[in-house]
Amino acid sequence: MKVYAISDLHIDFDGNAEWLFNAFDADYTEDVLIVAGDVSDELSRLEQCFTYLACRFKKVLFVPGNHELWVVRDRIRTSIEKFEQICLLAERCGVSMDVYHHAGVSIVPLFSWYDFSFASPTDKLLSSWMDFYACKWPDNWDLRHATDFFLDKNIPRLNTKNDVIISFSHFLPSAKLLPNFVPEAFKYLFPVLGSEKLSEQISILQPDMHVYGHSHIARSLRVDDIDYVNNALGYPRERGLGGNGLYCLYNSTEIDRKEAG
Repeated sequence: MKVYAISDLHIDFDGNAEWLFNAFDADYTEDVLIVAGDVSDELSRLEQCFTYLACRFKKVLFVPGNHELWVVRDRIRTSIEKFEQICLLAERCGVSMDVYHHAGVSIVPLFSWYDFSFASPTDKLLSSWMDFYACKWPDNWDLRHATDFFLDKNIPRLNTKNDVIISFSHFLPSAKLLPNFVPEAFKYLFPVLGSEKLSEQISILQPDMHVYGHSHIARSLRVDDIDYVNNALGYPRERGLGGNGLYCLYNSTEIDRKEAG
């Protein structure tokens, strides 16, 4: 079994949709795919993606990103109602948002949102970030309520134990993962990239690897004894920053061969 990862498919863009629906000619029927959010903000496109991938992989695991919780085009009352509909859609299509165990490997989806713990928002961010217009939270909710809503769902998953643990989220779990090569003009986005509270949960879980998306910058680095991977497809104009295809996180065949040798 191999475990692959990708995020930020953004199939609302024709070029990304064309890539997705032509990218899986190989046999992945014994393999697992992690999709770390931001497929589409439309349920119909999300269903199309889920159905396609579920037929090609042994298991597909998913967490929603911020785009999935936009309610403008689907005309759903709140982003929490949209989240609930996504959970039902995934189950119907054979895609999992729950912990998955296979032999000595456990894969743990972690829900998340951002909370400005990476940096304070500027007026520019508050007036231009699409989530502040396209997401709708229940009455009397602020950003803290949204963050805690998703993090609370992770608590029962944090005691997962196995030989190998792979966790994944859409948002960055720590400011330590912010790339230092980002131009100054784009650093105003840092407050909406993740949450340090998610890092606290990961420190409890102690995975071997953690996959994240959202930043659209493909990279792999080791922080606090955990291997972090971002393999975002990203927007068509960002092809130089994002990944070029699936990223293989784990290959049990190679491990079995090494142990046999």
